[in-house]
Amino acid sequence: MPRQLLANILQKSHYICSMESLRQQKVNKLLAKELAEIFRSESRSLFGGGFITVTTVRISPDLSSAKVYLSIMSNKDKKVVFKSIQDQTNIIRKKLGLIVGKQLRIVPELMFYIDDSLDYAMKIEELLKK
Repeated sequence: MPRQLLANILQKSHYICSMESLRQQKVNKLLAKELAEIFRSESRSLFGGGFITVTTVRISPDLSSAKVYLSIMSNKDKKVVFKSIQDQTNIIRKKLGLIVGKQLRIVPELMFYIDDSLDYAMKIEELLKK
């Protein structure tokens, strides 16, 4: 019985510590959806083409800043496209504000990161085939 009780306590404490609030989850989904649409529609004009996917958005508890993880598939160098995205952060944030301005009190500051998990998985798969 004490062992089961300890397991329940550890499981619940892990659940509470790692869980985002419901509001954060909703804002994460909203930002991911709207940023994906911005990247889809503005990809050619702002970033010189390429396929940019929003893989994950993590917003801070106070909803003031968001980490946006991107997967970039382009015929150009990924670093050049990513640098272009970082240079255009203010324009992207303004476009996002026009879309979600009625739903959020403050449009969060955007910080972009490259999500290379797909490349990593492909590399591991390639190594396992050998």
